[in-house]
Amino acid sequence: MLKIIISKATLCLFLSLIRGVFGANTDEVKSISVTERDSVTLNTDVTEILKTDQILWMFGPQETRIAEIHKQSIDMFDSNETFGDRLKMDRQTGSLTITDIRNEHSGLYKLTIISSRETSYKRFTVTVYALPVPVISSNYSNSSSSSSSVSSCSVLCSVLNVSAVSLSWYKGNSVLSSISVSDLSISLSLPLEVEYQDKNTYSCVVNNTITNHTTHLDTEQLCQTSREASQAAIFLPVISALVLAGLAAAMYFLYKKHKGKKHKGKKVDGSKASTQRLTTAQTEQTEDVEIQYAEATFHPQNKPQNKANGTEEIIYSSVNMVT
Repeated sequence: MLKIIISKATLCLFLSLIRGVFGANTDEVKSISVTERDSVTLNTDVTEILKTDQILWMFGPQETRIAEIHKQSIDMFDSNETFGDRLKMDRQTGSLTITDIRNEHSGLYKLTIISSRETSYKRFTVTVYALPVPVISSNYSNSSSSSSSVSSCSVLCSVLNVSAVSLSWYKGNSVLSSISVSDLSISLSLPLEVEYQDKNTYSCVVNNTITNHTTHLDTEQLCQTSREASQAAIFLPVISALVLAGLAAAMYFLYKKHKGKKHKGKKVDGSKASTQRLTTAQTEQTEDVEIQYAEATFHPQNKPQNKANGTEEIIYSSVNMVT
């Protein structure tokens, strides 16, 4: 009987030694979800670190050392490159706090606790969800095409690059509409029609399993902007048509004016050409007609003779024409 008891004690001691050598809780993984820009603390569950204890934190698949307490001295290894000044260690417990956490800090964190009694391990899987603040804007395209745009305006609530979230419109405390997305990182938009004179309180809320963000709708400001945009969309085609008509009329007037000047110039040029042709013809006719002048010289052949009846008879000589 005593032999059996000793064997059990020996077995317990042996198991304790194996646990100290190979570590305890090696298969335990704790999952933690946190929203981007929030803080998260990874607890060691140690109440007090002894002087001879060593606490080591590692991050990622390469198990990069990021923080350590050894002989009560704190050392931050890779925090300046990967985490900046976001890492804080509790000197008494060795717990690790990550402040202003970002998406790149998602992953596996491994804790090793080495004491004089045993060596134990813990692992944490941290998932960081991006949860931006929703943005509300005027939905101009829907407002301009809506038949009721005169009495109402359309607004749009949007969030970018989100996963595992829901986006909802609230009227007071009542949900008007909602849309959800799974683990895929996409952008979400949710429209809402609001009356111009509506005095109710509207808000857009984005939330995940951890937290939420809310943006309230300023109906007066956004609906006034939407109304101005709708009016501009209505009158813009009319104004454009009037401007085009004015430009067409001006171009037609300039065309007619230019054409009149060109036609008048052709008439003047034709008259000049006719005058030039007439002058040329006259010149050619003048050049073709040769005017010859002659000089007549009279040569008397005989002296006058008296006839029987008492009259004188004058005989002229021939006339020679000299040119």
